Parts: sequence; structure tokens; C-alpha cells
Amino acid sequence: MPTWARVSVSLAVAAVFALPLYAMVVVAFTPRELLLDGGAGLWPAEWTTANFSGLFEQFPVWRWFGNALLVAGLTTVLSVVVNLLAGYALAKLRFVGRSVAFLVVLGTLMIPTQAIMIPQFQVVSALGLVGFFWAVVLPSASTALGVFLARQFFLSVPDELTDAARVDGCTTFGAFRRVVLPLSKPLLAVMTLLAFMQQWNDFLWPLIALRDPDLYTLPVALRFLQGAYDADYGGIMAMALLSSVPLLVMFVVLQRYFVAGLARSGLK
Repeated sequence: MPTWARVSVSLAVAAVFALPLYAMVVVAFTPRELLLDGGAGLWPAEWTTANFSGLFEQFPVWRWFGNALLVAGLTTVLSVVVNLLAGYALAKLRFVGRSVAFLVVLGTLMIPTQAIMIPQFQVVSALGLVGFFWAVVLPSASTALGVFLARQFFLSVPDELTDAARVDGCTTFGAFRRVVLPLSKPLLAVMTLLAFMQQWNDFLWPLIALRDPDLYTLPVALRFLQGAYDADYGGIMAMALLSSVPLLVMFVVLQRYFVAGLARSGLK
């Protein structure tokens, strides 16, 4: 395919994916009166920041934003650590039942999240965590997809490297920390971005587990802008735009390793 054709196809695909973001920006900066009168156009007839200022005046947006960062950050750190160790064990360690354990992990991918919410709530309730951030963080401390990606990535690391480290006196964990982990930057980028994005966008479970509105995260807080008979679409798009900023920043920072990590992890 000629270069101009590849560039044209890439630009067309990029335009399709950028269209929702563009629409969100247009609605967020369009005055509420114009939205109620005739809706938003392809370009705002009048630009305004009233939708943003109204949010900060009526709601504790910064508190919700901080809650979302705290929950997503803790979940990401725990998820990356647990998934890395589990994936390394399933890829490099020899123990009875390793294949069965991996199949069980893969099998959980076919179970819908909604199907386990009742027993999950019973567990966190028995632990006395309902109404605290840990009720949201701990259930997401490990994911089957993260374990799968880590295992597939570590399978591509030559065993000769870890064997040489053990010959030099490293323990199993020492070989992982000193030899394997420095080679895993693409994997870390993929796992960090996926874990952060999943937790940042999660709505249903934080709504169930967090009872205090002051503890809500941004996706849960969006429901305050939706009334029984109408909705503040300008405010909703403004909060959604604010909510998308951390994800965009993380992707820009980690994009250098993102594609390489997916390719080496076997997810193509």
C-alpha cells in the first residue's frame, strides 16, 4: 500500500476515534441556554466556561477528583505488583498444578462482573470495609487479564537469563527483581494503563461500596448532574472532559512502551 494511502487511512481512523472527544469539548464549552434552545452545533456559536465554574460552585469536584486519583492509584499499584508476581510464577516456576491454576485464572475472564457482585459485597461487608476506599481497592487488587499479560510476557524472557542469575547467587525473587523486572518496562506500561483506566472509569461497584457522597469518585459523581426529567448536559460533558484528562496524560506518557508491551504479551 502506498504511503499516501496508509496516511489517509490512519487519519480517517484517528478522526473517527477523536470525534467523541471533539463532541464532548464542544458541548462542555457551549452555554446551557443554547443547549436547551437548539442543541450544540459543530462549533459553539458562543464559547463559555460557565459549565466548569458551575460545577465547582455547586459540587466538591476537587474532592471527587482526589478520591478517584487515590482509589485508582492504590488499585493500580496493588494490581501491578500482584499480577507481576503471579504471572512470573506461572511462567517461570515449576510446581504441581501450574497449568490448572492458569486455566482457572483464564476461566474467570468468562464470568461477568455483575455475577459476583453479591458474594463480593458479602465478603467486604463481613470484613467491615463497606463505606471505605478499601472496599473498592481490594477486590481489584488482581485481575485475570493482568496475570495473563504478565505470564505471556515473561514466557518471552529467555530462561538462560534467570538461570545465570541463580548461578551468580541470586534467589528466585532476586533474579526476578534484578534481571527480569528491568526488562519489563513495556509490560509495566500496559498493566499500569489498563489497571488505572479500568478503576478510573468504574461506576457500579464504587456506587455500591461507597455510601458517603464525599467519598464518591468522578464517574459516580456524574449521576448528581442527571435529574429525573432533565440533565445538565453541559455540566456532564465538562465533568467527563475533566475525568478524561488523567487518562490522556497517562497514555501520552506511556505510549512509547504501550504497543511494544501488547505485542510481546501476546495480545494482538
